[in-house]
Amino acid sequence: MKASRYLQHIDTLLFAIAAMVAVWLFTKYNGIGVSPDSVMYTSTARNIHNSGRFYTFTGRPIVDFPIFYPTFLAICYWLSGKDPIIAGAAIDMLLFAGVTFMAGWITQRFAPGKWLYKWVILAAIILNPAFLQVYSYLWSETLFIFQAMVFILAFGQYLKQRNTQWLIIAALVAAIGCITRYAAVTLIGAGGLILLLEPGVKFKDKWKPILTFGLIAISLLVANLVRNHLVTGQLTGPREASITGFNQNMALFGTVVTKWAGIELSNSTTAIVIAWLLTMVLVIGIAYHFFVRRLHHYLITALTFGLVYGLFIVLSSTFSRYEQINDRLLAPIYIPLLWGLTCWVVIWVPQKKVYFKYGVYPLGLLLAITIGIKLYKIDYQRYDDQFDYGNPGYTDDTWKESALVDWLRKHPQFFSTTTPIYSDAYDAVYFFSGQTGTKLVPHQYFKKDVERFYNQPHYYLIWFNDLYDKELIPLQDIRQRHQLKKIQEFEDGGVYEYSR
Repeated sequence: MKASRYLQHIDTLLFAIAAMVAVWLFTKYNGIGVSPDSVMYTSTARNIHNSGRFYTFTGRPIVDFPIFYPTFLAICYWLSGKDPIIAGAAIDMLLFAGVTFMAGWITQRFAPGKWLYKWVILAAIILNPAFLQVYSYLWSETLFIFQAMVFILAFGQYLKQRNTQWLIIAALVAAIGCITRYAAVTLIGAGGLILLLEPGVKFKDKWKPILTFGLIAISLLVANLVRNHLVTGQLTGPREASITGFNQNMALFGTVVTKWAGIELSNSTTAIVIAWLLTMVLVIGIAYHFFVRRLHHYLITALTFGLVYGLFIVLSSTFSRYEQINDRLLAPIYIPLLWGLTCWVVIWVPQKKVYFKYGVYPLGLLLAITIGIKLYKIDYQRYDDQFDYGNPGYTDDTWKESALVDWLRKHPQFFSTTTPIYSDAYDAVYFFSGQTGTKLVPHQYFKKDVERFYNQPHYYLIWFNDLYDKELIPLQDIRQRHQLKKIQEFEDGGVYEYSR
């Protein structure tokens, strides 16, 4: 009996191995992809590993990001003896394999015996361009998606058994998630919403599990925010007002999600309509559970998380300015949305007459194959494009062959000065030279910081021409205010000095 239980997951294990291979293919040339965020995480992990301090390469406490992902990288550093940049690909391979295996295990539970359906779901996960991008970079989303799957398992077990131990485990997972990504408050929101609307439980009996779950789940986030305020006076670092409205964010949401089906949208109205339709799919699924017929405990947990997370990203992007809605931000919603769009095939269709089933199943399979082929072509094109230079970012050949980067590496004495050094890519300066203390050129939005910069009597400036960040003061504007002296200049950038 036990052997048969394990054997039924052999196919899921094979898909998990395939997920590892997929990440390996996208990281085998130059290793893990590294972005500015990755440098922040890595530098903090190194400081935790070396000195136990939660400081970034800037010499300041990390507050823009929660503390757990760099802590996780530091733990991996201790266990493996390998720097996060070296171990990053292996870490992501294991995390993606874990996500894939848990997705297969959950699918097997709410769709027992539906092998073909499970294979389609797992293939869709491995072929998804968003996942393949996220899991080929050193990003906190890699761990958060894994945590979200663990949360679905733990909270689903609580709904099944009504065992307080599972509720506490789910709350602890949510708590750790909140100090991995601030967006993990959606795990708390999803759990709280299910507990509040739970059918068959008297209203007065709902408060104890809600309080138990909520207080535990929010605890680490509160501790992280209090710590941030004590060390910097800010809760989550400086934040700017959003420049994108609600409709624009809904359009971005619809555009990104349809791209996961291999469809490119250029019409914003169509994208908004699709975004609302997808939202309604999740709303209808949740309403069906609470008011018509209960869905599987894992499934309702996933659908509720998908809805809360999607709404959170759109609304927070409407009020606060950060990275534009893209594959990376929306990747955590992919599996819940995939289940929400397809679960009716194994829940509702089997109840229909034979001729209806034999009409729907072939059409569904044909659609899945068509989308799968499209996604494979998209993934292969990305692989082919990156085969010769690696993942876009600081580990690709463009940066490795940079003349400015080469100069920074060969002149460590340049950084021994007490004069302030600024750059439009201070993370790149640290990543390639290993030197700390470089400051970021101020954002145009923060007027006081801009004036403080221009009032500097003496500073050095490292400028990378290939990086254009419209939020920073442009080099042209700096030249108009200050007479810059050239120290070194290359095709891809230069080093300058200003002295009043």
